[in-house]
Amino acid sequence: SPTNPAVQSNQSDDETLSGRRTPAPTLRPTVQPTPRRMPLMLMPVARGQKTALRLQESGCTRIRFGFGWNTNDARCDVDASAFLLGESGRVLSDEGFVFYGQQTSSDGSVRFQPSGADDRETITVDTARIDPRICKIVFVLTIDEALTQKLHFGMLQNVYLRILDDRDGREILSYPLGNAFENVTSMTLGELYLHQGQWKFNPVGNGVHMDLAGQCALYGVTLA
Repeated sequence: SPTNPAVQSNQSDDETLSGRRTPAPTLRPTVQPTPRRMPLMLMPVARGQKTALRLQESGCTRIRFGFGWNTNDARCDVDASAFLLGESGRVLSDEGFVFYGQQTSSDGSVRFQPSGADDRETITVDTARIDPRICKIVFVLTIDEALTQKLHFGMLQNVYLRILDDRDGREILSYPLGNAFENVTSMTLGELYLHQGQWKFNPVGNGVHMDLAGQCALYGVTLA
């Protein structure tokens, strides 16, 4: 069960200090997740295939990121997180880290949901509400206590991320990773980023040997 404490970000002088600490995640029981079928991937992209989402053309402002996986080890408590980054590549405040313990960003543009109808977890992004200082949102999967319990992504199967139009559930694109590797304990799945006024998606698929704290350190969030 998650035992991560509160988070606190490193902020520059020109950034707004909220003065509010992220609430500590609550404990959750370790339960073997019920296996799920992988949704039909209608618009699959490959690793590194940067794709324009063409949201302006479709009139879509709210998109839903669905995350899925299966596991053969009940100890694998997998969670999706999002980091809202400025031009420096770091969060602007501690509310720029959205996960199960802090489910909404400070600007209200990014919201975490612990489960979806078809996906294990979902993160909804309202592009019309994103703080104009934010130029990239990074989506990460981690396994709680992976390092201490010797857990890894080799214990997962059918890992995927898909982007849906939140209005009608239409798939915009999908990124099926399939199976991962034994030396991977957390993974950057993809990046939503702004390029010449258009939101694009980069399917990163970068697995690393670090935990949630290590991922947070990359983006200026400190687990206290």
